[in-house]
Amino acid sequence: MPINVPRSIRCALLGLAPLVGLIGCSATPPPAPAFPVAKEAPAPASPAAPKPYFDPAHPVMLGIDVLQEEGFAPLRGKSIGLLTHPAGVNMHGVSTIDVLRHAPDVHLVALFAAEHGLYGEYASGINFSDRLDPKTGLMVRSLYNGIRRDGVANRPTKAQLKGIDTIVIDLQDIGSRSYTFIGAMKVCMEGCFENGVEVVVLDRPNPLSGLKVDGPPLDPQWEGNYVSEFRIPYVHGLTIGELARLAKEAPDVLKIPEAMRENGRLVVVPMRGWRRSMRWPDTGLQWVPTSPYIPDFSAVEGYPMTGLGSQRGGFRNGIGTAYPFRGISYHGVRFETLEKDINACEIPGIGLRRVSVPDPKTGKPDLGLYVEITDWDLWRPTELSAYLLKLACKYDAHNPFAAMTPGEVRSFLIYWGSTAFYKDLAAHGARVDVAAYVRDWQAKAAVYQQQSRRYWLYR
Repeated sequence: MPINVPRSIRCALLGLAPLVGLIGCSATPPPAPAFPVAKEAPAPASPAAPKPYFDPAHPVMLGIDVLQEEGFAPLRGKSIGLLTHPAGVNMHGVSTIDVLRHAPDVHLVALFAAEHGLYGEYASGINFSDRLDPKTGLMVRSLYNGIRRDGVANRPTKAQLKGIDTIVIDLQDIGSRSYTFIGAMKVCMEGCFENGVEVVVLDRPNPLSGLKVDGPPLDPQWEGNYVSEFRIPYVHGLTIGELARLAKEAPDVLKIPEAMRENGRLVVVPMRGWRRSMRWPDTGLQWVPTSPYIPDFSAVEGYPMTGLGSQRGGFRNGIGTAYPFRGISYHGVRFETLEKDINACEIPGIGLRRVSVPDPKTGKPDLGLYVEITDWDLWRPTELSAYLLKLACKYDAHNPFAAMTPGEVRSFLIYWGSTAFYKDLAAHGARVDVAAYVRDWQAKAAVYQQQSRRYWLYR
């Protein structure tokens, strides 16, 4: 993601520079920037064509596989720290920790862990401290340890980076803005660039493909708290390596002085064989749970569909402990009524199926609705969540969004991102015009997708 433009041009949708390449000679105003973009010099060259690769058993080589095939060239002779988690494995399922521990002339000296810990041992939102890893004998440095004395959350400290030349990042994202691993990568880049440490990002697929973009962009005032580190649409359509390029090359994304950003050293090791149209099942890779509630690709698809919609207001995602992010229910509302009300919203690309699972405590049937994707091309991942919030106002006569405290509003909006939608929901409840917001978000997503092409590594 590198670039330069006069400061006067930098104000637009999110208060940052528009792409000069999108400004034409007609009287029609240029599209507003949908997210931070690098300043325009000559248009960056398209990524170099990847080396030919085809293996029907393994259609996609991950960044770690490419790194290994090329002899670990960026890492040889260096002391390395590795930020990873259980899903950080190569295409054969071998942990990146083990790959780097046995790499020739590569000195793995420390491990770094984001939310859920190095081995997925912590529940969501649980802070943890540095500790010794009994499996490797290496120190595990925590990047999910709360607010530092200087007010910066989870950035690696100078002490944590002591004796390290390069931090390698191998984290599997799920394509939704609030999933914290892209935030972990961004704050790790900030801490490394502050302290003169190189960053190497091993790229991985966006499970929802590189073409699906949807949902509200993030208003600037909610940026910067691990779940909202990038001002992008909720479903962003980039790989973690492409987001790293954006963070390095676009101004005002990394919250460090510009000179540090410009001087920071970033290497992205791209995949081979991955195309933007690929969803996870097309990759031939086995899904490794990225967190306890994302055990499979079905939950990845469901995360933006129901996660935002059940954040507040009474909806539950999952039926008991089954169908995480794909099952929905609302206490006190019969699922026949819920099915009728959701179908009346006429949301394209989805369908509903009635499901029943035994309640783990009573053994009695726990009933709910399973959300199916019936047409991937028509499916807009966050649209159902917006309608669930509207229905929550219908089912609760007191409008659960009207009396939220400032802290509750902030907690809601760092995920949802759109202040205008929240205010409309709080003021008008079940009368909010969801369809109008969906159209607006789709228009902004189209601008974002065009502008974000400069950071693409794949076609």
